[in-house]
Amino acid sequence: MGGKNKQRTKGNLRPSSSGRAAELLAKERGTVPGFIGFGTSESDLGYVPAVQGAEEIDSLVDADFRMVLRKLSKRDITTKLKAMQEFGTMCKEREAEVVKGVLPYWPRIYCKISLDHDRRVREATQQSFEQLILKVKKHLAPYLKSIMGYWLIAQCDTYSPAASAAKVAFEKAFPSSKQPEALAFCKDEILNVLQDHLLKETPNTLSDPQTVPEEEREAKFFRILTCSLLALKKLLSMLPKKEMQSLEEKLMSLLSQNKFWKYGKHSIPQVRLAFFELASAFCQHLPELVKAEAARICPAVLLSIDDSDAVVCPALWEAVLYTVATIEDCWSHVNAKKGVLPKLWTVLREGGRGLATVIYPNLLPFISKVPPGIAEPKLEYFRTFFSSIIKGLSSERAIASPSESSAIITAFMECLRFAILQKIDEDDDRRQIHQMLIYDQLIPLTDAVLQEPRLQNGPLFYQIAETLSSWEAKAELSNDDGTDEVFQKLLSNFWDHLLKMCVLHVDTLDADEKSLFAISGMLEILQNPKTATNPKTIKSLKIRFTDDDESERNTENGKLTEVRNSDSEIQADLQHRSLLRKEPLENLVCNLAELSIVYVSEQKSEQHLKFLSALLNSFSSNRVFQVLLEQGNDASSAQAESQNEIKAHHESPSVQFLYMNLITWLKEDWRKDTHFLVDILYSVLNCCNSNDERKIILDDLTKMDLKWVIFLQIIQKACSSTTKLSLVSDWLKGDTLGERLVMLADDLCHLGLKPIAASAESSSSERWTLLSLVLSQHIKNESLIGETFVERIIDKLQAALSKAKDLSEAGNSEPSVSFICDVASSFFSSVKECLLMPSSEDLLLTIFQLCAQRQDATHLTDLLVCKLKHTWMSGVNSLVRQLRSKQKQSTFLHKSALWVKNQIQSSSLDVKSLQILISAVSDLLSKLMEADEQSGCLVGAYVERVTPNETEWGKLHESLSTEWMHKPLLEGRLSMNCEPLGSCVKLRGTTKLPGHLCTSALLSKMVLLVLENDIVHGNDDAERKKIDNIIAELLYSLQWIEELENPPYLLLEYLHMLEEMHITYEKFSTLSNTASLQETIFDRSEEHGRLWSLTMAKVICVENPVSCEKKQLFKTTEGFLPLTEGRLHTLQCLSPFLIEEEKKELVFHCVAKLMTCTQKELSSTDGAFGCLSILNSCLNDRSIDCDHLLPGILKIIISWKNDNEDSFLFSCNLKETSAQLLGFNIEMIRYLPLLLKYSTAPLADNEWDFIMCSMLAWLETTSENRSLYHVPLVQIFACVSCDLASALSAYFEAAAPETTENLPVNLISEWKEFFSEGIHNLLLPLLAKVTGETKNASEGSFQNSVLTSLGEALTYISKDQLLNHKLPAKFVAGQKTNLPDKLQTLLNTLSPLLLFRARPVQISVYHMLYKLMPELPKFDDDDLKSYGDEEEESALSPPAALMSVLATQELLLENILECIPVGEFAVIQPLSDEFCLVLGYLLTWKLTLAFFKAASSQLRVLYSQYLRRTKSLNKLLYHLFRLMPENPVFSGPTSEVPNKDTKTFFTEELHLDVKGTGVLSSQIPHLACSVYRITLKDLPAMVRLWWNSCEKRVFNVVDKFTSKYVSSVLSSQEISSVQTSTQLFNGMTVKARSAAREVIATYSVDDIFIELIIQLPPNYPLGSITVESGKRVGVAVQQWRNWMLQLSTYLTHQNGSIMEGLSLWKNNVDKCFEGVEDCMICFSVIHGSNYSLPKRTCRTCRKKFHSACLYKWFTSSNKSTCPLCRETFF
Repeated sequence: MGGKNKQRTKGNLRPSSSGRAAELLAKERGTVPGFIGFGTSESDLGYVPAVQGAEEIDSLVDADFRMVLRKLSKRDITTKLKAMQEFGTMCKEREAEVVKGVLPYWPRIYCKISLDHDRRVREATQQSFEQLILKVKKHLAPYLKSIMGYWLIAQCDTYSPAASAAKVAFEKAFPSSKQPEALAFCKDEILNVLQDHLLKETPNTLSDPQTVPEEEREAKFFRILTCSLLALKKLLSMLPKKEMQSLEEKLMSLLSQNKFWKYGKHSIPQVRLAFFELASAFCQHLPELVKAEAARICPAVLLSIDDSDAVVCPALWEAVLYTVATIEDCWSHVNAKKGVLPKLWTVLREGGRGLATVIYPNLLPFISKVPPGIAEPKLEYFRTFFSSIIKGLSSERAIASPSESSAIITAFMECLRFAILQKIDEDDDRRQIHQMLIYDQLIPLTDAVLQEPRLQNGPLFYQIAETLSSWEAKAELSNDDGTDEVFQKLLSNFWDHLLKMCVLHVDTLDADEKSLFAISGMLEILQNPKTATNPKTIKSLKIRFTDDDESERNTENGKLTEVRNSDSEIQADLQHRSLLRKEPLENLVCNLAELSIVYVSEQKSEQHLKFLSALLNSFSSNRVFQVLLEQGNDASSAQAESQNEIKAHHESPSVQFLYMNLITWLKEDWRKDTHFLVDILYSVLNCCNSNDERKIILDDLTKMDLKWVIFLQIIQKACSSTTKLSLVSDWLKGDTLGERLVMLADDLCHLGLKPIAASAESSSSERWTLLSLVLSQHIKNESLIGETFVERIIDKLQAALSKAKDLSEAGNSEPSVSFICDVASSFFSSVKECLLMPSSEDLLLTIFQLCAQRQDATHLTDLLVCKLKHTWMSGVNSLVRQLRSKQKQSTFLHKSALWVKNQIQSSSLDVKSLQILISAVSDLLSKLMEADEQSGCLVGAYVERVTPNETEWGKLHESLSTEWMHKPLLEGRLSMNCEPLGSCVKLRGTTKLPGHLCTSALLSKMVLLVLENDIVHGNDDAERKKIDNIIAELLYSLQWIEELENPPYLLLEYLHMLEEMHITYEKFSTLSNTASLQETIFDRSEEHGRLWSLTMAKVICVENPVSCEKKQLFKTTEGFLPLTEGRLHTLQCLSPFLIEEEKKELVFHCVAKLMTCTQKELSSTDGAFGCLSILNSCLNDRSIDCDHLLPGILKIIISWKNDNEDSFLFSCNLKETSAQLLGFNIEMIRYLPLLLKYSTAPLADNEWDFIMCSMLAWLETTSENRSLYHVPLVQIFACVSCDLASALSAYFEAAAPETTENLPVNLISEWKEFFSEGIHNLLLPLLAKVTGETKNASEGSFQNSVLTSLGEALTYISKDQLLNHKLPAKFVAGQKTNLPDKLQTLLNTLSPLLLFRARPVQISVYHMLYKLMPELPKFDDDDLKSYGDEEEESALSPPAALMSVLATQELLLENILECIPVGEFAVIQPLSDEFCLVLGYLLTWKLTLAFFKAASSQLRVLYSQYLRRTKSLNKLLYHLFRLMPENPVFSGPTSEVPNKDTKTFFTEELHLDVKGTGVLSSQIPHLACSVYRITLKDLPAMVRLWWNSCEKRVFNVVDKFTSKYVSSVLSSQEISSVQTSTQLFNGMTVKARSAAREVIATYSVDDIFIELIIQLPPNYPLGSITVESGKRVGVAVQQWRNWMLQLSTYLTHQNGSIMEGLSLWKNNVDKCFEGVEDCMICFSVIHGSNYSLPKRTCRTCRKKFHSACLYKWFTSSNKSTCPLCRETFF
């Protein structure tokens, strides 16, 4: 219609609008049209006016609201929903005046949208309406009438959130008191709307058929129909009574419509539900109207009685009951016998079609309203009725659902009682009916229930008991009308029939066990109707009618209900009635018992015996036992005699029965289940007269050889019932049982040693259960059996557990231990004060010990250990509770502490054992901490008991090996002048931790637990002291491990355990102040020195507090004099932490002391030795300015030498020398390098002479005493002597010109000619000797330290000194060499040391050999020249000494690395044997490559041939790809200025120091990368050849790795070498472009101009270098191609650089232009590998060839003819 962009008719200025059309219509006719589907009469007020024109909305309503209202009229659901939500929000947020403007337009929108098909829209509408109401309040009143009908429908919406939202809005608008008024005010309008919906509307009038699908239209219509019916019901229920009259007329018109009544048969269940609910409401609120319409309502409701829809059924039955109650003559409007009752019977026969819980409770009210006329003849009527119910009960659906079957049975019994109470005039009829009800109905029903196990637990038996009670009450009331006789007859009838039925069930051999069980259960309920108060039978809903003829029944019902409500009344009632019931019931029981015993004795029927047991359980009377005895009299004569004896003893039939029958049954071994026999025993005991009699019987049983399970069941049943317990309590406490149980415990504990059969295992588990029960079950705080027996049993268990270890080795202890655990666990956890018995504390200790040891020791499985742990934890729990209540000492705590102490001091634990012990003790302490106010005392005492005393600590300190001293003495952190005391045990290969480590770890864990839980006991300071001592010992242990040079794996594992268990100093410092701990350690340091001093330094280093705090700790420096060893070590370790003034003061003290030293005091601790030690420590870190003092100290030393040269160990044997003298010399030697390093004043000639000569003299002493290197001080003397030599060498090597000017004139030349020579002449042979004596230095680490210092000194040896060495000659037979003898001797001596298992030796030998490598190739070169070109040699070996070492290394390395795939990183443990082997291998290759680099191009070819032949290089490359890390990032300090590029092992140089200052773990990877880089750089062609021959995976790994990390480094080096090359070519210029990785060579001679471009590949040098042609002038194409090929071939196949390749190429081209002919084999002038010219000429064709080319030609073709003319070549 109103398209926006269409061409308009002339004069039509505005688009068409339906709103405007409506407005014009209104103006013309004066009315507004109604909505389609509503009437349009003006008088009808129920209609919503169409909205006024859009323009009016525009002018009257706020713009935002206008937008929202327009959106609400859209069809799209989401738009409507959002618009409605927006409308609600706006109503809430805007001012009331603005919102009121919307009201005139709201009714129309609301009436339409509240019926919307989408439920979310409907819900949102009601929520928005609520907001509107809250804002406009009473201003809504004028619009109420137009809204109310729809509002009421909305409150009955089938979508409950929408309905509840509408109700909330309604409540917000009207308080509950005003709601009826509001509805009354609008009642006519509401009725109009509802009537229209019910009678006029169709799916097509409610929705537009053109736009809405049919399914949706129908759904909406049915929903509105349902809501309208419910709304009408709501209106009726809410309207005030007085308003009802005015509605009747309108409602009559509704009820008169046939369409309305058809809703009762509607296909949609919801519509029918609403209809029946409305019908009930009509009956309730408008009974007169209903009576008038009875002819319509009765058929509509009653004839629908078989509607089986679950939704409709509850409403239908409510309507049925209302109808029959409201309309007296309702039966006259329907044919009951044909129309109603048959339908009802069908429903009942089908068990209510799954709706029994809804239908059946309504049956009684319904049949009570069926008038006598219809219920005639009564006999048939009731027969049909009850038979239908029974038939319904048998349906599978009813049986399967307990609630349904229960509802059916309850209804049956209610109706049965009702039927029996009916007044029937004829006696015969009454009797017949009664007989029919009992015989044909009740008994068959009972029978059916007995046969169906699923119904046996239903309410039937309780209902029967209740019914019988009611009949018995009637039978006892003597009335004139003979009612009592009737009921007596009824009862006797019932019992007779019941007996017959029960006999039928019992009197058969294969009687069903479940039926028998059900019979006994039924009889028990009938005997004891107290259980008839079963909650299932009490109904929450009762419908009561107050008609006259029912009054009697109601009083009966009322009476019953009252009886139920009071227990005391029940009891009285029972006693009153029991006479009428007792006799028939007992007769019944006796009959059944008699039958059963016959089957048991004759047929051995097990189910009958169980049935008998159940009967006796409820009816244990002497009469029953008498019957049983009489029946069982047909026994043999022997039994008869014994029977007479028994009769003499026991008159009681029950006891006779026990001895005659029960014991026989109990003894039968084949019985699996004996529970029911034990029940019979209890029945017998119940009949006994006294406890003594019972005890005698039970003791007799105990003495008999009965199965233990029987006693277990007797005791279990006693524990579960107080009445049963009272029967057997005397026996339980008695000696007979106690002794048997002790014997049982003994047997069970020894069972573990014997092999067990499977069957025995199950019986043993029952016996364990019995033990557990008698130990742990307490009643009224008393144990079941005598206390003494409990103690004895616990003793047995403890003894067995302590043997558990031996048992487990036998392999069978597991079940025993497991069972003992279970018994002990339940005993500990359930028995109060159980742990006050000594035996139970011993048991607890034994279990604790088993848990605190390793499973290897105890041989227990994880599961068992877990069980044991649980057991002792529950035991300790009980113990803690008992100690809390009783102030008593615990032997368990005392003994366990001593045991733990013994364990940790015994040095017999490994890490795992210690960890388990610590965990166990921690758990124990955690439990003790739960003891509230006593916890501090308990925990304190426990820690105290475990802590060693001073002498024990002393022994533990001594047990620590003295190996720790080596490192601090060597590094000069401590100085000693006596032989160390203590254990010299070698740590290598130990598997047990030293006791000190175990003790300190365990105690520290305990202390940390105490601190964590903030438990302090006793004197605070004393406790603090104890805690500090323990933590100090832990730190001592840790320091000991730290000082070991190469701690064994065991100790690393120990450290890891401490970390895991948080036993650390950091943890302690977070929990407590460490000041007092520092003081404790400081005091120990001052007293003992040594390791304590190092521990103190570590603590200060970690804490790092400010100096003033330290000062308080250190007191004053004077306080340390006179010096003792302790004070000396303390000062040495403190020196790094002192501030400059304090250090100066200390130095001044020392210098003063040195000046006054007498000869005797030189080597004493309190003399020169001590002062020098402190001086050296202070000078070590160069933090004080006292250079002027240093030469003075040297003068003092020189004066000592002048006075007493004997104190200076010059060139002497140290065998007899005292430790004091050695210590003194060591400190002097240490002083001299410090003097050189820090002294700025020039030294005099004589001082230099003293230093130099002393150094040589001390070195001679070192050289002469190598046999004493195992003595620690001699070894340190050797080390410091070599270090002094190194220091002097370094001093002169690095001396700057300005320094040399200040030195004496001839000093440098003397040094070079004499002293340096002297050092190396002493040390080089010494190295050979020492390494010759010890093949493996890692065994004695002392060797290693001497070798380190010795090696360091030897690295300063010059090349000339090496060549002029004084080593003894050493040659190898068959060794091929061109080297002079002296050089060969040196190589043969040093090369094998690359295999030596000590890193310092390998590194120093490498440094020495590295200096020689450039010297070696020239000898091969000379040799080659002597041959000339005449002889062709295809391969030449690098130095044979190196190659033989390499061969050995390759063999060993193959074994280590072959299992690792190429490309995977093999981690080599630093300083292990593998480390030394790999290091030696890589160093040998570095030397080989250095040698290779120094060789000429010609030699290089020969060497590479050799490497190719031996495949050594291939092996190297495979190994390198196992030794290089996948990500070779360099983490150490970098030498260059930092830039953006990542530092890798390829970009950073590797510095190999003898003293190994770098990180050892990264040395092998770095060295491997370094070797790979050099190999690629110097042997690119060989690597390329290897790479191309690799398998695909390795090929890719190598390519990827090289491209990523190496190529860029090598490319840039190659390019920069071209750029920086000083090589000048005549006629050729070379330029390099680094960014493009290109080299451009331009060659020009005369008119010829050639340009070459050499391009490096991204994976250089693996990929081929490409040679491209640039410009070329004056060269033939063929010639040009030849030259290009030559250069390309050279660069690809020769191991040379680009510059070398260009040089060769230029020579070729030059020779060509000079007229030299190409060789006709390789088409090159200069030979590619030996660079010779073509010299061999063919005599026939005169062509020239290279010698090497011809040689290859002849050997490969096997002919000696010229390649060109084919003539024989002469």
